[in-house]
Amino acid sequence: MFPLRDTLRTGIRPWMTILLLLLQGAVFAYELSLSPQQLEHAVRTLGLVPARYADPLWRAEFGLGPADFWPFFSSLFLHGGLLHLASNLWFLWIFGDNVEERLGALRYLGFYLACGLSAGALHVIALPHSQAPTIGASGAVAGVMGAYLRLFPRGKVLALVPVFILPLFVELPALVFLGFWFLLQVFGAWLGQMGSDSGGGVAFWAHLGGFACGWLCVRAFLPARSLSG
Repeated sequence: MFPLRDTLRTGIRPWMTILLLLLQGAVFAYELSLSPQQLEHAVRTLGLVPARYADPLWRAEFGLGPADFWPFFSSLFLHGGLLHLASNLWFLWIFGDNVEERLGALRYLGFYLACGLSAGALHVIALPHSQAPTIGASGAVAGVMGAYLRLFPRGKVLALVPVFILPLFVELPALVFLGFWFLLQVFGAWLGQMGSDSGGGVAFWAHLGGFACGWLCVRAFLPARSLSG
């Protein structure tokens, strides 16, 4: 299933969502300007490498200081390819405007970064010895999706469902679409823990951490006037 749009209209122009889209696009353009060696160094330095924090040998090698925890945030703005970038930005565009409208721009930004931090933290806890850099906005975007489900449980998502070679357009309740997406992440994380490589490098634990943070914490970011809504 691939989402095309949600059915809830907003009364604002979601400037913070647009700013995040533009910023991530600009960073990707910068990535394309780097040589392969420079890009590898940037991903290693700014990407989130769990072993850097959980493995004693890596901790000793890096000599962790305050600056070494920036990858929990900088990794959110790096992407491994155009499809990786486009899919994250598309999901953020579909679900982010409604969440931004409820939170307000600055609270929404803080919420987005908190979800990204939680996504990275669960990824490190679940895969403490991984030496592979994790990059991408998907953990933070998953938090926005979790918030959307919490705030708009009666929302609907128009999705493209391929049936063999035929495209089928279906309007699904947000609970069904996002619930199905969440179960796929649980299944992918389980396969990863069982030693399967079928995930293809997808950070399922980060998705789960971001989604859980979004669903559980979004009400803490609501303006006081909205808490009764």
